Amino acid sequence: MSKTANENPYDSSGSGAADEVAFAGATRQRYWLVFLLFLHTVNTYMDRVCISAAKGDMQKDISGLTDQNMGYVFGIFAIGYALFQIPAGWFSDKAGPRKALTIVVIVWSVFTALSGAVYTAASLLLVRFLFGVGEAGAYPGATRALYTWLPAKERGLGQGMFHSGARIGAAVSLLLMPALIDLIGWRMTFVANALVGLVWGAVWWFWYRNNPSEHAGVNAAEVAQIQHGLKEEAARECTVPYVQVVTSSNVLLAMFQYAASNITFFISITWLQPYLKSTWGDEYAWLASLPLLCGAVALWVSGYAVTWLHRQGHHVMSRRLPAMTGYSLGAVGLLLCTQTAGAESVWVFIACFSLATFGVEMTLSPSWAFCMDIGGSRSGAVSAAMNMVGNMGAAVSAVAFPFFVSSVTIPFVAEQTGTANSFFVFAAIMNILAVIAWAFMNPLRELKEVSRSALQRRFVLFALMIVTVLSALVYTKFFLGSGTQEPAEASQEETETAAATVPAVWNHPTLVWLPNGERPASADPEVRS
Repeated sequence: MSKTANENPYDSSGSGAADEVAFAGATRQRYWLVFLLFLHTVNTYMDRVCISAAKGDMQKDISGLTDQNMGYVFGIFAIGYALFQIPAGWFSDKAGPRKALTIVVIVWSVFTALSGAVYTAASLLLVRFLFGVGEAGAYPGATRALYTWLPAKERGLGQGMFHSGARIGAAVSLLLMPALIDLIGWRMTFVANALVGLVWGAVWWFWYRNNPSEHAGVNAAEVAQIQHGLKEEAARECTVPYVQVVTSSNVLLAMFQYAASNITFFISITWLQPYLKSTWGDEYAWLASLPLLCGAVALWVSGYAVTWLHRQGHHVMSRRLPAMTGYSLGAVGLLLCTQTAGAESVWVFIACFSLATFGVEMTLSPSWAFCMDIGGSRSGAVSAAMNMVGNMGAAVSAVAFPFFVSSVTIPFVAEQTGTANSFFVFAAIMNILAVIAWAFMNPLRELKEVSRSALQRRFVLFALMIVTVLSALVYTKFFLGSGTQEPAEASQEETETAAATVPAVWNHPTLVWLPNGERPASADPEVRS
């Protein structure tokens, strides 16, 4: 029977081949959406790297901005960022990504510009906290936008391309920001970064629509293609309370595995560069960027794998297999790192650590796609919860690394203290546990309503989880290492003796302060997403 005039000529629920015919001639505006969000993540890291590059000049011009206060400035961004993850995600779901991301980008751009207008340490602390609050909605809002525009089978590649912007943005900014500061000064560099954000926000407001059918550049075939991919999800989307969703086994496991990946990733953006310097020499410091570039490649590879597997009909395995493969590679790479302690060539270590970074970065695409699958119209808030708790992994890494270096020995791989081998084993074990976690994660698992008392218990659990994450972040950003400064009365002989007994790797950025009371220039904290 032929379709009537009122029926959608592009509505097809047949085979993949039939779908290709039905959607022939579809526009590809959703790919421009992914590119626009890629630029969005580049912009987030431009703003974050800017203050790291300007640190020295800022301390000269801002009253009271000591090394210790600068450490608080770096840390308070992470607190604001984590504290407002879930509220920002909820706002993205309720207001829609168009309005939410526009407001988010304007807010953080304004406070980026104000970072260049402060003259006291106290005002800088306030501005950077509010900057973190503003940027908290960057990733949840983008995830909500991708949910509306991308069918489930395309989310993996979309998330991979989206997140790779952060890695590329960080690498480019590390080269660009110092040159820009030399050219126009640190204050105007903050203003320039703010202008980039405001331009992006304007483009986003005028180009993006919450419903792709309202976009002038999206034709009927592309609308049908997007809706075809969302129909099945809309039919099974649950209506249970948000607290039940984020305390379900699926989301709790997602939080755990994301924290596990951050434990490894945190190494690559903190102590890796000084470790290379102290072990192999200053001329090899630049090699610290190679694992991050491998991570960017991993995001594309994993994103393609997620998309390809979903198109083959393996909906659950499209999320599970790339993540489990990534964590397995991460564990192997970390264990291989334990065999490079006495290697004369730095390249052996870099190859092993790059493998580990490649592996853990492979897990981002399936992790965020997983949140979109189970979150549905609440993808922003669900992904925000995972991101907030996941950042606890960085806090754990900061606490655990110096402890493992100074106190933990393991037969055969770390028989004496003073090396990072014991921590590599710890991180590898966390990756293995993440593999096990993914074996029990299923985006198609349905949630059943629970009793009111059970829901209240879950709410308490969730509240305790938030308090734990924030407490860990406050401790690592403001208190960890505060006792490592040498007493002013210490004699030269005592100082030299203490320095001789502390391994070179101990003076790494996960210790908020070095033994001489200074903060390493490379210790500027990063938030993964």
